Amino acid sequence: MKAVVAHGYGGPDALSVDDVAVPRPGPGQIQVRIGATALNPADLRTLSGVLRDLTPLQFPYVLGSDFAGAVTELGPGVDRYAVGEQVFGVGLPRATGRMATMLADPPSLTTGTMAEYAVFEADTAAIARRPAGLDPQHAATLPIAGLTALAILRAAGIEPVSAGDPAGGSGPARPRAGQDRTVLVIGAAGGVGGAVVPLLAAAGARVLATGVAADEGYLRALGAAEVIGYRDVDLVAELRRRHPEGVDVLVNLALPGSALPATSRVLRAGGRVLNAAFPSPDPAAFAGMAVHVDNVYAAAGPGDLDLLARYAVDGTLPSTIGRRYRLSEAPRAYADLVGTHVRGKLVVTA
Repeated sequence: MKAVVAHGYGGPDALSVDDVAVPRPGPGQIQVRIGATALNPADLRTLSGVLRDLTPLQFPYVLGSDFAGAVTELGPGVDRYAVGEQVFGVGLPRATGRMATMLADPPSLTTGTMAEYAVFEADTAAIARRPAGLDPQHAATLPIAGLTALAILRAAGIEPVSAGDPAGGSGPARPRAGQDRTVLVIGAAGGVGGAVVPLLAAAGARVLATGVAADEGYLRALGAAEVIGYRDVDLVAELRRRHPEGVDVLVNLALPGSALPATSRVLRAGGRVLNAAFPSPDPAAFAGMAVHVDNVYAAAGPGDLDLLARYAVDGTLPSTIGRRYRLSEAPRAYADLVGTHVRGKLVVTA
């Protein structure tokens, strides 16, 4: 089969599309014919070697984690799925060990989704059946971005609305969990922002989003009440001008951790910093500041992927696919991920 392979640590220039053996499922595993897979910055972070002490890779190494596809073979002992069923979800490299348990327990591991076929553990909350009303390419964009977004809302104390609930539509007016919160989302035009902004807006939060000028229409369509062009203004000064009372929550999807203490000056006393970017901030850097700081990671609990699928089907989570590539073009897709301004998700199709 064809797969996107690295033969050593590096960046997008270390990638090639090679012929490799088709992986076969062992006990408790399923083989999936991959129909679509979405790129994540973590794919390249792992490949760079910065995490090699935690996740030492074995080469040749096949990239990819998010996916949608069809079950093509069952390993011994699997009765959760049947051959031919449509599934979607996320698996982490088998080398990740404890990190994979943070994503889901039992862990979700894979041979790499940037390939024609991949093998996954069957018994994990990080894989679910794809409903007929959900396009496979859209489904492939949901797992990491959507699970991170759910974790952010929950860490902010904002419970996501029930899927199918009219968020300001024709239903009767009722209080919503986030309606008294002002939330700043930094890096809102990226993959996670495309999930967290609409979920926050649906829950009733007032979303302030940062982006480039060309992103404004896109971010407002996702639900942002205000868009701030971070290249055009001093972000802290502009937010203090617009919101002198401070914002309640700062969601960081883009800034390095070292930049967060200064940016956190936009928070009101007792506000919360929720960081989902790498590298993480040093908690000691916030000493003396009346804010709460948490690092937030994607985590799949029972039913979370089903919830994301319902959000996608009912329109709460619109498709945010910015560009599509064929598998043969995947190395270029990864180069675009790091070398260009990316809006939404980049998707590779079979």
